[in-house]
Amino acid sequence: MREVSVNTIRDAVASLCIQANKILPEDLTACLLRAQKQETQPLPAGVMTDLVNNLAAAKELDCPICQDCGMAVVFLEIGQDVHLVDGLLTDAVNEGVRRGYREGYLRCSVVEDPLLRKNTGDNTPAVIHEQLVAGDRVTITVAPKGFGSENMSCLKMFTPAAGREDIIQFVLDSVLTAGGNPCPPIVLGIGIGGDFEQCAYLAKKALCRPVSVRHKKEYYKQLELELLERINQLGVGPQGFGGRTAALAVNVETAPTHIAGLPVAVNFGCHVTRHMSRTV
Repeated sequence: MREVSVNTIRDAVASLCIQANKILPEDLTACLLRAQKQETQPLPAGVMTDLVNNLAAAKELDCPICQDCGMAVVFLEIGQDVHLVDGLLTDAVNEGVRRGYREGYLRCSVVEDPLLRKNTGDNTPAVIHEQLVAGDRVTITVAPKGFGSENMSCLKMFTPAAGREDIIQFVLDSVLTAGGNPCPPIVLGIGIGGDFEQCAYLAKKALCRPVSVRHKKEYYKQLELELLERINQLGVGPQGFGGRTAALAVNVETAPTHIAGLPVAVNFGCHVTRHMSRTV
């Protein structure tokens, strides 16, 4: 049994909130640079150049890569040989978010009640997902989720009679309906299976997978690649202005499901799909 202070997790969360908002994963940056070179029409090419220049400016000025610094989504993989001490884990995570957003001068966008709409002033509470895993370490992933893309996300409860093409068409229709609203080129996280809430969780978790890593099962790897190709044939293009690049990557995650159902969720990530991890 290894003791881990929740204060260590608090400090890691605070740091990750700031870093994730300022630094895009390298493989996603590489995707944007490749997409910039692929656009030949003046308008989409100009848009891609602006997006790439925005990343460079954020790095030079040490400021967030997007004005929407997102709702803090925190994934915790907790080794079952870990003993957490010095307080409550949930309190520590929220204190980390509070410190990160205040000390990083990040925009606070969380309201304490969905209808009364009063801002909490510190971007808490976070959305926290906890998973017990083997070992004596804690892996923390912070994914600031902007709502321009989040608002375009959707879920459908298919019947088991639905097939691969039905799922593909659902994803394509979702992308067409979203248009330029999620700030394309997008990253899509797709959850297939589980139940109503698990497939949505899978879709969100999929957005935290590196865009350079394909699904370990060949069937779903090919589904990811086909979806990416067909999405980019829709003509949506960067920021919805047409062109060759509507999506940078499609990540699919799956889970066992009930014999009577086939849930599918699509979670949109914008061209700055942010996430950063650390193990303590």
